[in-house]
Amino acid sequence: MLSRRKPEWLKIKIPQGSLSLHVGEVVRTHRLHTICASGLCPNQGECWARGTATFMVGGDTCTRSCKFCHVKTGRPAPLDPNEPENVARSVKLLRLRHAVITSVDRDDLPDLGAQHWVKVIQAVKAENPGTTMEALIPDFQGKKELVSLILEARPEVVSHNLETVRRLSRSIRSRATYETSLEVIRQVAASGITAKSGIMLGLGEAREEIIETMDDLRQAGCSVMTIGQYLQPSKANVAVAEYVPPEAFEEYGRIGKEKGFAHVESGPLVRSSYHADEQVGGAWDNLKPEAW
Repeated sequence: MLSRRKPEWLKIKIPQGSLSLHVGEVVRTHRLHTICASGLCPNQGECWARGTATFMVGGDTCTRSCKFCHVKTGRPAPLDPNEPENVARSVKLLRLRHAVITSVDRDDLPDLGAQHWVKVIQAVKAENPGTTMEALIPDFQGKKELVSLILEARPEVVSHNLETVRRLSRSIRSRATYETSLEVIRQVAASGITAKSGIMLGLGEAREEIIETMDDLRQAGCSVMTIGQYLQPSKANVAVAEYVPPEAFEEYGRIGKEKGFAHVESGPLVRSSYHADEQVGGAWDNLKPEAW
């Protein structure tokens, strides 16, 4: 049984409208994966209806088994050599001014998937020279030389999520550590690229731990932060300890701004890529359903 009854403010809209259908069709046609669907994102309806999606590269199977995540885990299939071009073409078809790309962890590969990441970024840039990009990357086991490959490809934003406060990190993340993630964020910020990270609330963290996490991120050079409510996606995942009220998220948003974050997206349904275009000053074309 899933824990606790969801409050009213966590009602989720299902995808609807011709833009949502168009995004889904592009994704299916090019045999792509999205974290929107694989991760059961609560904002899929809103984002797809406005013509946005977060592409997930490297396949749909992760080599890790974090207790909060709904992406399937196991032995991944070989990388698809056509994926970089398919993602790039899809970004163009969707007329995105800002594209968000993430991936599963590929601990099975010698380079942990870093070179594939580079090919995707380069293909998207070549096909869409006017499109800005956020790369939501794994920790690459803390190997700085692999993170550097992503940074050298120069996406406008590089994001890596802490996921939770220091005390709870080991209990819900299967391999990544709090300190390793902070080092990845520090390396991103030192490169001059906008560094971004996010955490989930409702896992049993205390207010002072959330504040401490903000301080750790700021000291690492992180300038954009997302804060959202953890939702238990299945019986196999860790249970929700608390549903945090909207006013608490508003308070954390204010505190984050006071601490110097350039942008803090904080709310019950906020996820890593929610309103990502606004975080780099981007905007979408005047997308209207009838345009499709």
